Amino acid sequence: MAKKPESGAQKTGRIADNKKAAYNYFFEERFEAGLVLEGWEVKSLREGKVQLTDGYVVVRDHELFIIGLQINPLNTASTHISPDKVRTKKLLMHREEIKRLIGKVEQKGYTLVPLNLHWKAGKVKCDIALAKGKAEHDKRDTIKDREGKREVERVMKTRNR
Repeated sequence: MAKKPESGAQKTGRIADNKKAAYNYFFEERFEAGLVLEGWEVKSLREGKVQLTDGYVVVRDHELFIIGLQINPLNTASTHISPDKVRTKKLLMHREEIKRLIGKVEQKGYTLVPLNLHWKAGKVKCDIALAKGKAEHDKRDTIKDREGKREVERVMKTRNR
C-alpha cells in the first residue's frame, strides 16, 4: 500500500508559531507541555488550521490552561459533535514544573506565553515560555535590529552577484 503524502505541517514538525511573542516579551525560560485535544482538533492541526498569536497561558487550581488558541474545524467535521474553535485547552506538565512556574508567575511582571505548536512522537506539544513584557523602547530596538540585519543581508546579496 502506498504511503499518503504528508502535509507541510507534519513534514517539518512545526504546526504554528507565535511570532508576536518575541516582539512583545523577553523570554526567561522555555518549557515543553503536552496538549489535551479532541479528535477533530488533531485533524484540523494536521491541515494547519490553527492560530496561536492571541493565545496565553493561565494557572487554575494548580493546572495550566491555554486560552485563545484558535483551532478552526474542518468542513468535513462529524455531524454528531459541535466544535468550539476557542475552547480552553489543558496543558500537561509534571507537577514539580507547574509548582515552580506558579512561583515564578506570581512575581511581578512575569507571564506564561505559548511560543509554538509542534509534533513530537505523534503527539502535539506546545512550547511555552516564562516571559517578561517589553517596554515600548525595547520594541523599537527590536525593530531597529531586525531592519539592520535585513540591510546587511541585502548588501551582502548584491555584493555576491
